[in-house]
Amino acid sequence: MRIIKIIILIPLLVATLLEAQSPARQATVQALKVAFLTKDLNLTADEAQKFWPVYNTYIDELKKTKKDSKEDVLAFEERALAIKKKYSIDFKRILASDERANKVFLSDRNFAMFIKKELQDRQRLRSMRQGFGDMDRNNKPTQPQTDN
Repeated sequence: MRIIKIIILIPLLVATLLEAQSPARQATVQALKVAFLTKDLNLTADEAQKFWPVYNTYIDELKKTKKDSKEDVLAFEERALAIKKKYSIDFKRILASDERANKVFLSDRNFAMFIKKELQDRQRLRSMRQGFGDMDRNNKPTQPQTDN
């Protein structure tokens, strides 16, 4: 059950991050996602041509469901799971195997984790440059120097 929640929530995290960003950043992240999934799924040109319109419709449907179910987490999770099951059939038809169709969801989650880690790393570096939370070589906070 916990894995299902993670599988459902991570693509939505990416979608939320994309919505909160400027259009230029959103386009960059989207291009990275296309490259990441294309490579991870090992899509041929023919598969990619069929896959991306279906995948984009899948993501749009998830976003709409999230927007419509803001107050009811359980209802959202049920609807999101139903959407994933529905699109898994389409992905299997395009990618010609259950394994590759299931890998769509895994790759989507892996990309979301990649983006989350990248954002955390950038935030940490930004904080360090601004003088907040000075870190030593092991990323542990340094102790302030006092003169006694």
